[in-house]
Amino acid sequence: MLPPFSYVRAQSLDEALAQLGASDTRISAGGSDLLGCLRDEVFTCSKVVSLSRLDALRGIRDDGRGGVRIGALTTIAAVASDPVINQRYPVLAQAARAVASPQLRHQGTLGGNLCQKPRCWYYRGEFHCSRKGGSTCYALAGENQFHCILGGQGCYIVHPSDTAPALVALDATVQIAGRGGTRRVPMARFHVSPRDDIRRETVLEAGEIVTAIDIPAAPRGLRSSYRKVRARGAWDFALAGVALALQFDGATVRAGRVVLSGAAPIPWRSEAVERVIIGQALTPEVAARAGDAAVEGAQPLKRNGYKVPLFRGVVREALLALAQ
Repeated sequence: MLPPFSYVRAQSLDEALAQLGASDTRISAGGSDLLGCLRDEVFTCSKVVSLSRLDALRGIRDDGRGGVRIGALTTIAAVASDPVINQRYPVLAQAARAVASPQLRHQGTLGGNLCQKPRCWYYRGEFHCSRKGGSTCYALAGENQFHCILGGQGCYIVHPSDTAPALVALDATVQIAGRGGTRRVPMARFHVSPRDDIRRETVLEAGEIVTAIDIPAAPRGLRSSYRKVRARGAWDFALAGVALALQFDGATVRAGRVVLSGAAPIPWRSEAVERVIIGQALTPEVAARAGDAAVEGAQPLKRNGYKVPLFRGVVREALLALAQ
């Protein structure tokens, strides 16, 4: 059952920020993750502030410089179907189409997808784990077949978002509003690793709201894609995935970003893969070396060693597909 809470439907961003000044208050955008967390008692909440009437935070607009601004309340379905996103940034459109089910894509928002809580069954269950302030990550010696193989220091979750790796690959920026004003954070620094703070997922401070995501103009020669492998064809999180945003000069990769999903507690930029492919044509040999590089330093747990060859194959196949 859901715990009792008061409900405020803010009429403006200023009102929403003012309401968030009270302690034990949560934001509702699409609400799918919030209600799940309250039902599972991941956290408590005495007040929910709904953003549903803030139409200024919806929509996809040209920024006048060749890039786009996406309002944080824009649904995942709207991102997936937008013709500009599909034309300029296929990696984001493909990632949005890979999120959950059609029903959840029409309800869930881009901002919510970036800020959702981990899906670890110990965190969501009745365990006082390290992310909840305890002293133990139960996944380390428990059921860990879906947990991370990279970056797990004291907490072995995988980041659940599909759109976040795509936005990191596109060098996007998050706009954040608070009572003290607004600030901008590169998407690559928006999420917090357990090494830096085991109890936080994002850099958001209490009382702050993500209002928009800015994507810069696509450089000449940009090709991008998102590949996701999951246990079921829909309504499932990534076992392994890769977001590619590569700038080509003919057949040669001149620049770009490679970001893994399903691998780590945060969207995992693989500079090791980038070092292999930049300056090279994506031949089968180069793609194979890139697949090996993707799992450099991997530390699989007892039940998720299958992810190592899976990531090798996913990265190799995604690179070869983008080269065609």
